[in-house]
Amino acid sequence: MNEQEKQSRNGDDDLVEETRMLSLGEDEVEEETVEAGETVRRRGIYLLPNLFTTGALFSGFFAIVAAMNGDFDKAAIAIFISMVLDGLDGRVARMTNTQSDFGAEYDSLADMVSFGVAPALVAFSWMLADIGKIGWIAAFIYVAGAALRLARFNTQVGSVDKRWFIGLPSPAAAAIIAGIVWTFSDLSLIEPGYKYALAFIIAAVGVLMVSNVRYNSFKEIDLKGRVPFLTMFVIALIFVVIAYDPAMVLLVIFMGYGFSGPYRAVFKGRQSKG
Repeated sequence: MNEQEKQSRNGDDDLVEETRMLSLGEDEVEEETVEAGETVRRRGIYLLPNLFTTGALFSGFFAIVAAMNGDFDKAAIAIFISMVLDGLDGRVARMTNTQSDFGAEYDSLADMVSFGVAPALVAFSWMLADIGKIGWIAAFIYVAGAALRLARFNTQVGSVDKRWFIGLPSPAAAAIIAGIVWTFSDLSLIEPGYKYALAFIIAAVGVLMVSNVRYNSFKEIDLKGRVPFLTMFVIALIFVVIAYDPAMVLLVIFMGYGFSGPYRAVFKGRQSKG
């Protein structure tokens, strides 16, 4: 095939693709899926999992608005609600077999708002703005860490051990920041020392997100399987403890998870050297 024929064929392919897009509609989404070993084109998007993602995105946006209005307790709670909805959208998609590339991209963008931008802006509005450049630099380090963490996660899907996350997951990172804001706000801890401590923590959390430290994903837990009766009683007790002081308990839980990665890395490193 000579060069002229190649250009002609490329032009025909472009014309076919343009015609197909016009018939599809510029505002429509079409994805390829594999069903029974055959490639099938599907129009539109799945409603149910994307509703959960939209809810998570709304909660993240609400957290930003609440922080701008000085309602830091509500802002922190909204971030935790985003975490719950974000955890549900993926599970719902898998349970109903409605996974899609569109859903994955939408979820990633929503995560950037809810777990990247929102926690940083909430912390900045609450305390970091009072310490000048150090405050906004710390907030930016967190935002950049979240963006890089999400981008790396998207490129590693299917190529890493599912039992582990590489780097601190962005929802857990957001929970640490939200827990600090919620707890310290309730206790009215606004002295300068706490502001610099917050700047250090939020920057450190941003670094942990892009680190190579491994965190347990808990994906090996079988939610469909049978468990001992006592397990449900323990779960009920956990809910009671959280309800007693949600801000403090959630902060302790997620701070513990945040420390678990570096602790495991140091502890395992010493064991291997020994």
